[in-house]
Amino acid sequence: MVKDYLLRGVTKVGNMRGIACVTTDMVNEACRRHNLSVTGAVALGRAMTGGALMSALLKDNQRLALRFEGNGPLRKIMVEADSAGGVRGCLGNPAAEMFSASGKVDVAGALGRAGFLTVIKDIGLKSPYQSKIQLASSEIGEDLAFYFTESEQIPSAVGLVAVPAADGAIAVAGGFLIQSLPPADESLVEAMIARIGEMAPLSTYLEQEAGPEGLLAALFVDTPLSMLTRQDLDFRCTCSRASVQKVLAAMDRDEIAAIIAEKGEVEVVCEFCKSRYGFSSL
Repeated sequence: MVKDYLLRGVTKVGNMRGIACVTTDMVNEACRRHNLSVTGAVALGRAMTGGALMSALLKDNQRLALRFEGNGPLRKIMVEADSAGGVRGCLGNPAAEMFSASGKVDVAGALGRAGFLTVIKDIGLKSPYQSKIQLASSEIGEDLAFYFTESEQIPSAVGLVAVPAADGAIAVAGGFLIQSLPPADESLVEAMIARIGEMAPLSTYLEQEAGPEGLLAALFVDTPLSMLTRQDLDFRCTCSRASVQKVLAAMDRDEIAAIIAEKGEVEVVCEFCKSRYGFSSL
């Protein structure tokens, strides 16, 4: 089985960047760890795919975090990704479920129509870069495209898909990110907008095992990409016993000691991977 990965490249003419990925395995790993509802799996699948795509824009040893916060039952979606292809994510309410009148998963309704997207980038400076915008549609992909246009002034198109299977897992997940770099070629931008509107659903390309290569070929049919590079992707959590112990050591020692005296240990559960760390002393 081919593992998750992304491809990135630029056009030979027109100053456009294209990135596409398949993320099915890492999304299913997150679903398994968090025991997500169908709606939660689709929402987190889209967000983790978006984080993976954005990680392709990072330089070595850089990280980013996405925080979607809305007034719906999901409450929030959190994703972290790094330049090495590691992605992790979690939800405020893993059990939240919402469907439209036609029976389709309603991610926007579950997240909430009113809320904010916060993007935090650790790019090696003294303080992380942070930008916060209002949610554009709560569909995840459109919100990320709006972020790029509003906060980074880079016209972008983002397509994300996470298709639920009958057994509650995700059958296929992936997506694309296209950006127009300065100086923009307006005719190429208009042609790309038209092309995206004409394409079949994203899941069609991924389900047919065309993968990121096929998706990029379909998007850039008239302006092929060059300098394609590949990055493997996987669900990867950065928690460790040492890091958790360091956090506990910075907390109120009397409070921690009281918990240990009462229960025999203090237990910490990672919100991203659900790993459990027990300490009978500090």
